[in-house]
Amino acid sequence: MKKRAVEIVVISDVHLGTYGCHAHELLEYLKTIKPKILILNGDIIDIWQFRKSYFPKSHLKIIKKILDFTSKGTMVYYITGNHDEMLRKFSDTKMGNFSVTDKLVLELDGKKAWFFHGDIFDNSVHHAKWIAKLGGIGYDYLIVLNRFINWCLVKMGKEPYSLSKKVKASVKKAVKFISDFESAASDLAIDNRYDYVVCGHIHEPKIETWNNKKGTVTYLNSGDWIENLTALEYNKRKWELYKHEPKPFIEDEEYIEFEEKIKEQIIISNILTKI
Repeated sequence: MKKRAVEIVVISDVHLGTYGCHAHELLEYLKTIKPKILILNGDIIDIWQFRKSYFPKSHLKIIKKILDFTSKGTMVYYITGNHDEMLRKFSDTKMGNFSVTDKLVLELDGKKAWFFHGDIFDNSVHHAKWIAKLGGIGYDYLIVLNRFINWCLVKMGKEPYSLSKKVKASVKKAVKFISDFESAASDLAIDNRYDYVVCGHIHEPKIETWNNKKGTVTYLNSGDWIENLTALEYNKRKWELYKHEPKPFIEDEEYIEFEEKIKEQIIISNILTKI
């Protein structure tokens, strides 16, 4: 297979080590590209929800593929996020073509690009971390349930359905948070005279021009590999949003894990209804 040469690829919010991660699809995508620079913009490994009982081969293959990129000349920047914040103790560490950092600034064809995960705008992470972690666990349960439902829908010849997107769209506070996040990131980038600001964190892929009284900036978000399966690509002075089509079934190696997770969720729900 001939690989596409890409100047820069940005992925974020892969959440390796969780049941919602689409590792197979991400590996398919990574096998098709040959980037000069690969930016991992936070929450690649989900250390918050890491389980010894669940880290399948498909997730390990992602790590191996990233290391393969470095050995073949690709510069890989791992920008820390909130779910992999434990890696912040290794910030500014460089090993060959692999670097760990909290933020990154690159000059792209005469323009300045600012890369960071984005959790600095999330008060729940900084002031009530236990609530944020609890929310992450609930989100993981929702994704697991959603994938099980979609597996059933596909078997019946029907279109998949996103529970989490429906919940986000129906909750005004969630919609407002996303808008406030994008506005805060863009305004701060304009204040610092950046031409591009590239984030992750909120799982909302986007490329959009923002304006205020002080200037203009291009806001970009790489999305995630839980629901949207998206990445950002920069080539020939232009940014594009890549969208990968999800597989219509759950692989055998993971399906047993999903069955156990669904049973666990049912047990927890029964206990909670009795309290």
